[in-house]
Amino acid sequence: MATTTVAINGNSAAVALAKPAISFTDGFVQIIDGKASPTKESRHGLNPATKQPKAPVPLCTKEDLDRAVEAGKAAYRTWSKVPYEERRAKVLAYCDAMDKLHTEFRDLLISEQGKPIPQATAETDAAIFWMRAMADITLPEDVIEDNEKRSVITRYVPLGVVGAIVPWNFPLLLATGKLAPALLTGNVIIIKPSVTLSPFTPYCGLKLTELAQQFFPPGVVQSLSGDDNLGPWLTSHPGIDKISFTGSTNTGKMVVKSASATLKRVTLELGGNDPAIVLPDVNVDKVAEKVAFFAFLNSGQICLNLKRIYVHESIFDQFRDALVKHVKNFSLGDGSQEGITHGPLQNKMQFDRVKTFFDDIESQGWKVAVGGKIAPSNGYFVSPTIIDRPPENSRIVVEEPFGPIVPLLSYKSEEEVIERANNTKLGLGASIWCNDIKKAERIARQIQAGTVWINTHFDLSPSAPFGGHKESGIGTEWGTNGLKGFCNVQTLFLNKNIVE
Repeated sequence: MATTTVAINGNSAAVALAKPAISFTDGFVQIIDGKASPTKESRHGLNPATKQPKAPVPLCTKEDLDRAVEAGKAAYRTWSKVPYEERRAKVLAYCDAMDKLHTEFRDLLISEQGKPIPQATAETDAAIFWMRAMADITLPEDVIEDNEKRSVITRYVPLGVVGAIVPWNFPLLLATGKLAPALLTGNVIIIKPSVTLSPFTPYCGLKLTELAQQFFPPGVVQSLSGDDNLGPWLTSHPGIDKISFTGSTNTGKMVVKSASATLKRVTLELGGNDPAIVLPDVNVDKVAEKVAFFAFLNSGQICLNLKRIYVHESIFDQFRDALVKHVKNFSLGDGSQEGITHGPLQNKMQFDRVKTFFDDIESQGWKVAVGGKIAPSNGYFVSPTIIDRPPENSRIVVEEPFGPIVPLLSYKSEEEVIERANNTKLGLGASIWCNDIKKAERIARQIQAGTVWINTHFDLSPSAPFGGHKESGIGTEWGTNGLKGFCNVQTLFLNKNIVE
């Protein structure tokens, strides 16, 4: 059996690289202080492609949260003092173990989230890659001043107990994307998978935490599975030092309000209404294919999906026809089946919300370029739909449906489209599609968004900060900036003149 050496509290220990012993078919438990914590009550999620019930998951109490916080505080006192290289080695060993269980995590993701096989594979790959890449980011102390009189040093120290609130659209990637930087910077973490209303996607998060017990001391990585009460309990708890939240803008506002009572640190990655601006010099068919991909990826359930497509009027008809052609090539169905490109919406709540936009097609007289109907099925399936030039103030343009329905809009001038693209309370991402890179960059620099791409979209890196402008978020995740978000800044003034 192959092994790798990991430093633990200053000592070397051999860690086996064989597939870890962990079941993915039953035993979905929450972990408190390194042990499974049974609950009196349980619930279960549904496979969104079939609406068939999945295994039961715990329903925690407020007392469970209190116990987890106390265990986290005790673990923090020692974990925060473990040297960075030892923390890093443990995170990397954990990554290796997750890699050994790649197929199991991927299949669990498909069954609870609905992603097709290629997208579930990509998310599982990214979840592992993100942790490994962030383990290569360091936060060295900065010497601001050093002379014969004094030295001034800036350092980054961990916050304490982190509450990670993970959404249902990327339950693997966004869990590891919070877990790795929290642990690397010396914090401990309590993972809350998406369990609001009904347990949408608790399964991957619970298994990630269960696996973590083989690599981290008790209390360093914990999980809680609850109901609507758990989020407010977590965000208001005086023992939680930071909330890392990914979700809707409306919920993010409630998180800030709840967290403000204790002035705990908060990072929010919220909704988006990303515009694509297509200039007239593009290769219409190739760009239409890419725009269709990024508009409907994960069935429109990504904060960074393209949600408003602005096409220059000189190529509008041609581009629309090409876009429709590519959308018609999509294959909608159960993500566990080969050849499927687009799965169901993840839950009934989102399905019902998206249906209201389809109701508007008839009531508002919108023109449909492709799709437009929700056919009866056993799952939460919605056909990819493009609305041809709805009014600029219509819901489909102003709001974020978070589903497979997008407006296709025309524009005349560069100044006009920039103004329309920025005319939103949200500012997460945007993309410019143009063969003239200098012109595209000039436009990109005028867009009010946290990330702007040229001739691509949704191209992320664990080494680059990710966050939104306006009501799309507070702070950033990933990269050096993201790691600093899990720290307090401390400045040391070292006076070299000894006081006699």
